[in-house]
Amino acid sequence: MKRVIVVHCWDGYPEYCWYPWLVRELASCGIETVVPSMPETAFPKQSSWVPLLAEIIGKPDLETILVGHSIGCATIMRYLETLGEGEQIGGAVFVAGFTTDLGFKEIHNFFETPLDFHEIQSHLPQLLVIHSDDDPYVDLSYADVFVSEFEAQKIVLQGKKHFSGPVDKEESCTTLPEALEGVMNML
Repeated sequence: MKRVIVVHCWDGYPEYCWYPWLVRELASCGIETVVPSMPETAFPKQSSWVPLLAEIIGKPDLETILVGHSIGCATIMRYLETLGEGEQIGGAVFVAGFTTDLGFKEIHNFFETPLDFHEIQSHLPQLLVIHSDDDPYVDLSYADVFVSEFEAQKIVLQGKKHFSGPVDKEESCTTLPEALEGVMNML
């Protein structure tokens, strides 16, 4: 059964920014989509986010697409590191993703050890990364890291900042057609 699981950002929640729109769009195509409410969103912990994601996914398969936003991308990568040999998901879409500590103590725990790019890629046959040219938190160079390490497809949008809701006077990003198209292409 085709399904999509969206892992929200730090301080995010299921009804935040573009997530409800993506859920509606995918549901209209008959695709089961969930945005789980991750615990302790003000201080995300790898030790609780990754096991919860694993529980929600159950047995990974090629009909499962994961969508991550910001720290949600790190959660997905850490989850993929836990999979056994031969286990794969169908693909992932990362929005404003990054691969190293950004200097925020609240999310440092996700990067106490380096990501194992080779291990992650062995479980991830397709990756689309979406970044903005003016993201105040995630440098655009991370998009190139995903391309070089994971052979990801890259989309760079203009003026979308961190693809978030109304924080730091940022206009809410309430739709993200590129993410929808990426998911549909993977399914």
